[in-house]
Amino acid sequence: MTAGCPHLEQVRPVTPTTTGCEECLRSGGRWVHLRMCLSCGHVGCCDSSQGKHATGHFHETGHAVIQSAEPGESWRWCYVDHKLV
Repeated sequence: MTAGCPHLEQVRPVTPTTTGCEECLRSGGRWVHLRMCLSCGHVGCCDSSQGKHATGHFHETGHAVIQSAEPGESWRWCYVDHKLV
């Protein structure tokens, strides 16, 4: 875990809003890996997915910190600082 990211202040206790990518579930799309917003619980697909909905959520909301929503993974990423936090 990298110290010094001011965006960690945005992290809240959240619950995933869905069991898959919200946007892909609505549109019938497919995802590769899932990411969860640590500000609101939005679940979106990773940048290896066609929709890149997790990154899109960041651009729409400014919620900077995500966590992998994949089983067995617990890393966190800050979109603003472009680093693991």
